[in-house]
Amino acid sequence: MAFPKNFLWGGATAANQIEGAYDVDGKGLSVTDITTAGSLDKPRMLTYKLNGKLEKTPGIPGAGLPQGAVGAIDPNEYYPNHVAIDFYHHYKEDIKLFAEMGFKTFRLSIAWTRIFPNGDEEKPNQAGLDFYRRVFEECKKYGIEPLVTISHYEDPLYLSEKYHDWQDRKMIDLYVKYATTLFEEYKGLVKYWLTFNEINSAIMFLDMFADKVSDEDYQHAYQKLHYQFVASAKAVKKAHEIDPNYVVGNMICGIVNYPLTPDPKDILLNFHAWEKNLFYCGDVQAKGKYPTFAKRLWNEHNVHLDITDEDKKDLLEGKVDMYTFSYYMSNVITSHKVEDKVGGNFAAGAKNPYLKYSEWGWATDPDGLQYYLELMYDRYEIPMMVVENGLGAVDKISEDGKIHDDYRIDYLRMHIKAMNRAIEDGVDLIGYTTWGCIDLVSAGTGQMSKRYGFIYVDRDDEGNGSLKRMPKDSFYWYKKVIESNGKDLD
Repeated sequence: MAFPKNFLWGGATAANQIEGAYDVDGKGLSVTDITTAGSLDKPRMLTYKLNGKLEKTPGIPGAGLPQGAVGAIDPNEYYPNHVAIDFYHHYKEDIKLFAEMGFKTFRLSIAWTRIFPNGDEEKPNQAGLDFYRRVFEECKKYGIEPLVTISHYEDPLYLSEKYHDWQDRKMIDLYVKYATTLFEEYKGLVKYWLTFNEINSAIMFLDMFADKVSDEDYQHAYQKLHYQFVASAKAVKKAHEIDPNYVVGNMICGIVNYPLTPDPKDILLNFHAWEKNLFYCGDVQAKGKYPTFAKRLWNEHNVHLDITDEDKKDLLEGKVDMYTFSYYMSNVITSHKVEDKVGGNFAAGAKNPYLKYSEWGWATDPDGLQYYLELMYDRYEIPMMVVENGLGAVDKISEDGKIHDDYRIDYLRMHIKAMNRAIEDGVDLIGYTTWGCIDLVSAGTGQMSKRYGFIYVDRDDEGNGSLKRMPKDSFYWYKKVIESNGKDLD
């Protein structure tokens, strides 16, 4: 096995999916705090008041509120993120378990509303700053390097209401002020930063629901992306000014697409899907400029963006230092009508006859991870990290009181082998953080029963349970993987 000597093995989480304590110590409301529970068959909903009337609409990760809406908590709904797994009060216990596995890095995010409760305050909330300082110090105690996502589907509700989900240029400076506060506060405690989680999801989700979206939706999404690109670039520049040792990356939702048939129409359709869903965001953040095909994408939906010469300068000067991404599955694309279709959690289209699917409709495809790594490294030639990869499954406690999750071990083993092959082929891969190293609230469905972790948390889909932590079989397997630097995968 060819993993580098200082390879960053670890796990990944997000503030809104683990912390809980949604209204504790001065924290303001995030958009996720008004997002209900859902399931495979029932979407999560955003709850809000519009013209004084309580309403709700499907709430995909990263979604904003409709124009004129004011977020509201419905007493008749269940909001799983309000408590989540209560990492806010269990962080010492959880980080100790990560250390027991041998984590070299722990990916977590910061809730913007813990630092600036509304998002636009003059001064930060000291209690929020202190909480994350304690978390980072706990990590350092065990030699764990924090990998911090600045914005992980965690926009302040107040800003989403006021600026309609990044539809105002003022959001750029508010984000940069927030990021700058973090860079200054945690200098010496944090080295690795990610600006926006799965930034390309704004476009990717529209494609998944293409029959229900309009040109106005695309205008909204592309404008949101542009302001986030500029905010990210300015944050990268600011980070390097504050500490030249800071390493700042982007974060892409890396869903691989294949053409279903050798029909040239399928080949071209697939290539255009890669351009739109993956290269568009990667190029702006890693190359510092919009790709040549951007105008074609905008013209397809009559999009007219607010882009200034100063923006273009900022994008060029604020290129990311590393390329990071999530990888769970692949999809197939075709121009032909098909009978065998995928039906699942953010998975759609034709089924790949060569792959097996999880109960949430996601295709297990480790070769796709190798393909993605080699293709993207060739395109950008900067260090890469896989910062989300894992299997959501229903875990059962056996009669012996343990959780035997061989299916998760098998999934991770296959993907680690795929990463190794990519490294042998020349990819500069510096780290791997499995998604949901501890059970957490699913972003897509709001369920606890869709479990990813090495550590079981006693909590169900209705919010019942003791929150007790318990290592699964995969906990001890991953410990062995890290100890051997990826050599022992049995």
